Amino acid sequence: MHLIVLLTIFAVAWGLRYTWAGTDRVSWIDRWQRTLAIFLLPPLLLFTSAIAIIWMGPHGRMVWVGNDWLSYCVGIGFLGFAALSWLKLAGSGWQMLSQIRTYPTTELNGKSVRILDLPTPYSAQIGFWEPELVVTQGLLDTLSTAHLEAVLAHEQAHYRYRDTWCFFWLGWLHQMTTWLPQTEAIWQELLMLRELRADRWASIQTDPLLVAEALLSIVQNTPIFPDNICAAFSQTAPADRLTQRIEALLDRIEINGNNQIEPSQNLAAWAWLLVAVLPLLAVPFHS
Repeated sequence: MHLIVLLTIFAVAWGLRYTWAGTDRVSWIDRWQRTLAIFLLPPLLLFTSAIAIIWMGPHGRMVWVGNDWLSYCVGIGFLGFAALSWLKLAGSGWQMLSQIRTYPTTELNGKSVRILDLPTPYSAQIGFWEPELVVTQGLLDTLSTAHLEAVLAHEQAHYRYRDTWCFFWLGWLHQMTTWLPQTEAIWQELLMLRELRADRWASIQTDPLLVAEALLSIVQNTPIFPDNICAAFSQTAPADRLTQRIEALLDRIEINGNNQIEPSQNLAAWAWLLVAVLPLLAVPFHS
């Protein structure tokens, strides 16, 4: 019976990812909510299924069907692989953060910044809950004071929303579910929405045109650090991301005077997470 439950959850997880068709024609908040739901539900269902199967054990019966060792071993193997993947990701992230903290610091706009001696214009928040702001010497040499303020405002938005912390965990789930359909496309959509949110916040703090001009100046440069512990102003991505970011900033100029980010999400917006606990409801039927 456990194997039937596991195969059912696998089919649901596959189907959720397979049917995703993008969300570019809805508002930012709906786009974020839908993309995050379709990204999180499959791995959460797999995790709760594995936990439920291990909890019930390989012996006994569920409803009228006996249980088996195969599904029990699969559950242990999945959680073990997840734990090892997390340790590897956390270890590499901590190692990178330790290296970042050896770079010299300076003060920019009242903020402590790590300076990376590279000619490529680049800036990023790197780390976990309390990331380090890193900029290259090339960025300082390339941008004017006003454009540099716009870039720093963008990076401050990443800090405000704890993007490095959130995307560390999302990046872990991304690695765990690369075998599901459209995982990479959904991951890129989340990265895109993260940058749109930071651009929007920066455009309120400074000027949308300044953010757009800075984007055109440096966004095509090659990224230096991985996405899962890094939120960078100038990350490259699919070709249409720059276009979407510029268009969103131009829309900000056209609706000058609207200084709201997006309505905050209430608890009801996260009700879909309750679906992830459904596999645990099978535990009382085990004997």
